Formats: sequence, structure tokens, C-alpha cells
Amino acid sequence: MSHAGWSAVHTLAAAVLAGAFTADAMAAQAVAPSPPTRTYEVIVGAESVDKLQVVRFGPDGARVSRERVIGRNAVDPDGPHGVGVSPDGRTYFVSTAHGVPNGTLWKLDTESDRVLGQVDLGAFPATLQVSADGEFAWVVNFNLHGEMVPSSVSVVGTRDMVELTRVPTCTMPHGSRLSPDGTHHWSVCMMDDVLVDIDAGRFEVARHFSLGKGSEMGMSGPPPQRGAAMSADHAGHGMEPPKPGDVSCSPTWAQPSRDGRTVWVACNRASELVEIDVSSWTMRRRLPTGAGTYNLATTHDGRLLLGTNKRGQSVSIHDAATGAELARIPTSRRIPSGLVVSPDDRYLFVTCEGVGSEPGAVDIIDLATRTRVASVDVGQMAGGIDVWRVLPVPAAR
Repeated sequence: MSHAGWSAVHTLAAAVLAGAFTADAMAAQAVAPSPPTRTYEVIVGAESVDKLQVVRFGPDGARVSRERVIGRNAVDPDGPHGVGVSPDGRTYFVSTAHGVPNGTLWKLDTESDRVLGQVDLGAFPATLQVSADGEFAWVVNFNLHGEMVPSSVSVVGTRDMVELTRVPTCTMPHGSRLSPDGTHHWSVCMMDDVLVDIDAGRFEVARHFSLGKGSEMGMSGPPPQRGAAMSADHAGHGMEPPKPGDVSCSPTWAQPSRDGRTVWVACNRASELVEIDVSSWTMRRRLPTGAGTYNLATTHDGRLLLGTNKRGQSVSIHDAATGAELARIPTSRRIPSGLVVSPDDRYLFVTCEGVGSEPGAVDIIDLATRTRVASVDVGQMAGGIDVWRVLPVPAAR
């Protein structure tokens, strides 16, 4: 793959200790550490400085290997928020959230870094995911700085970069994820305490689920258009703890299980996980987790549920079958945000936004030993992250 269009960045070395990842190790005790035998690369968006950076991690350590600037405005940050690499690895997509009034979805070529297309979406496009066939990009219009009114989810045809439809949902949608079979699109609305199920074939809301503690209930059709926030944490974006008597969820992420039978919801305000049965549309269980749980992911084998804890400066590792929290690992910097699992389930890559003038960071966690084995400074307010590629042997330097 060509590195044209990307500037070389000074190597930031990090000592790497890693454990061999096996099913037996996860079920029993941690294995003896050994260095990685592959080179892993992830792409990260830094919202405050309009940077996209590739972090490389392998036998020789961890470092930023490539970077570029994204956006239209040279004065104000465009704010890259969501990033997603196409299934075939030939293109990647970036949502820039700060538009006037709306944000943009970009399509770029991974070989030449050439911009292949762009399309304006709604207010503050944020979380995105590319469908398994690569034909569609689903992007939530989070509307962080707008009025407390219902927003939407945009569906973009990736070939021609055309917004096919904009599905109305509820106030401040976030955490956009497709079911494994591609028939459902899940998102949550931070200010309305609901999970929304969009029929991915019909591009319309099929049902919703109320997430408030004590009032959990699945219902058909779209959620009521309240037009006002149930929760109060708007500008704080998930950093405000609950007040006494507060039973709200303030959801920030919806993560389907690998078998598609359940959806996990991160209740940021309540610091809880809610598991919902897809078939019966009922709640299975509600579990405590780290303070300010924010984004979620699962391992590809479906064994582990992983989450960043925005207020708790940590990452939680849960057994997906039992719900038990197996470990809570401190992050190197404050406000952990995005996370992605390596294709072999060996490592978890976590973005940390940082505070004030602090740089962002990418922390690398060994899922066998459940320890942080490396950390790399990146641009301020690092958020969106996805796997760029995995090389079977160390990359040439």
C-alpha cells in the first residue's frame, strides 16, 4: 500500500509485552507474555485538530506511522468524528461533524489517499458504520450543538456518495451499529432514553425500547417525538454523573452480540449495561459497570463485551455470557472514548480524548493478560477508530 499523501511522523517507541491469546487462557489463567508476531494498524480521528492518524503496533513497539489533515475549513476544526474502513480495505470513510449548519461524510482511497467523494448530511454527523457488503454507510446525526429536537440517521450509498434517505429517530442519536446479518440498524438517543431499531431493508423505524430504570419496555413503531430532553447532560456529552433519584439511562451506544440474539446498551448516566433480547423485545438483565460507560465492542468470537468508561478513566471487560466484569483497566489518559478489537481478538485498541491541552492517546490492551501493553500520543480529542490492516509479518521500515 502506497504512503502517498501521508507525512512521516517521528517514532514514539513503547515497550511491548503481550500474552498468547487462546480460549483456554481466557477461561482459566493468564498466559506467559510473548511479543506479538503480527503488525496491527488502526486509523484514528482526532476531532480538535482535524487529523487522521494510523497507529502501528508490532514486535518493534507502537507508534504513529502516517497522518493527514481532513476537512474544508482552514480556520475552524471540521471535527473528524467517525471513521470506518470498507470491508475490502480499498476505501475508508470519515464523518466530519462541524459544518455550517451540517457536517459531511468523506470517502477516500486507502492506496492513494485521494478523495473519492463527499456528501453533506445532518447536524453533527458522528458514529458511522459501513455495511458488510460495502454498499451503504450508516451515520447518526448527533446534533450536539443544536436545539433539543429529534434528529436522524443518514443512509448513504457508498458507490456514488448519495444520501439515500434520512430516517427520523429521536433526540441526539449515537452508537450506530448494524446487526451481524445486516437486517437491523441499532442506535440510541442520549436525551430520550430509547434504543431504536431501524429495518435496514425498508429504511424505516420498526420499533423502540424505553431504557429508564424501572420502566424498561419494548414497543413497536418509532419513539414519540418529545422535542425536549429527558436528560440534562447536553454540553457535557456524557460526563455528568447522576443526581439522587435520577433513573435515566442516557444511552450512548448500542452493540449487538455476535450471534445477533441480543443488543447491549451502554447507559452512560447510570453506569450500567442493559441487555435486550431481540426476538422477544424484552430486557434480559441490567448490570453495573464502570463510571460513565460510553462506547462498546465485542470480540469476534462473542466471548467478551468491552466498554470504555468515560468518567472512570478505564476500560471494562465483561464475560458476555454471564455479564460478570472480569477486569477494569485504567487508561493512560482521561476521557476514554472509542475502541476496536483486532481481527484475531488478541488486542483492544482504545482512544482517549485527553483534557485541555493534553494530546489524545491510543492505548493497546492485551486481552489475554488483561493489561495495557502500549500507549501512543495522537491528536487532541481522539475518538473514532477502526482497524486499518493486519500484516502477518512485521512491516518493513
